[in-house]
Amino acid sequence: MAGLRERKKEQTRRHLSDVATGLFLERGFDVVTVAEIAEAAEVSVNTVYNYFPAKENLFLDREDEQVERPSRRVRERAPGESAAEAVLRAVRRDVEERRPWVGLTEGYERFMRVLFGSPTLMAFLQRMQYRTCDRLAETLREETGAAPGDPMPDLVAGLMLWLTNSVYRIAGADALAGVPVDETAARMLAMLDDAESLLGAPAWDYARRPAAS
Repeated sequence: MAGLRERKKEQTRRHLSDVATGLFLERGFDVVTVAEIAEAAEVSVNTVYNYFPAKENLFLDREDEQVERPSRRVRERAPGESAAEAVLRAVRRDVEERRPWVGLTEGYERFMRVLFGSPTLMAFLQRMQYRTCDRLAETLREETGAAPGDPMPDLVAGLMLWLTNSVYRIAGADALAGVPVDETAARMLAMLDDAESLLGAPAWDYARRPAAS
């Protein structure tokens, strides 16, 4: 029974997000109200807020998952693998497999226009990026046993996220410029190669998990 309830909740959540995204793509983010979303989805305003604490979450609807993703990849790194290797390897796989959050989909330019057209969404995205960096630094500190005053977890987290965000930004810029998806993917992979070459040993080897014996 619990499984059925969870599936129904996820269906409702997805329905609300889909309806809201359709309205945002059609009219822009800032002019659409939560009341209009509720009416279009045939639910109450309270129901919308039960599933999404803020209107921004209806558009960027996997905030917690995105914030946690780099940290999860560090925690799940293979024996002998460093934190940077784990994160960049996963980003490379995301690009190669065209994962939804990478932006290698037809019509992505519409998403980007809504995002760039809303100062509210841009501020929300920036806060998400700050949360992601803080969470990754916390994970690195836990994984290495770094002392509270040690700056390395914060520095390595900031460096890794700056590199990966630089790769992801290609998808948005290319989509707006009308670049074919396959060409964009090739450019992202090439930048990943460059990103790896920029990392010196202190960052590249940081939080390396002992090799299996």
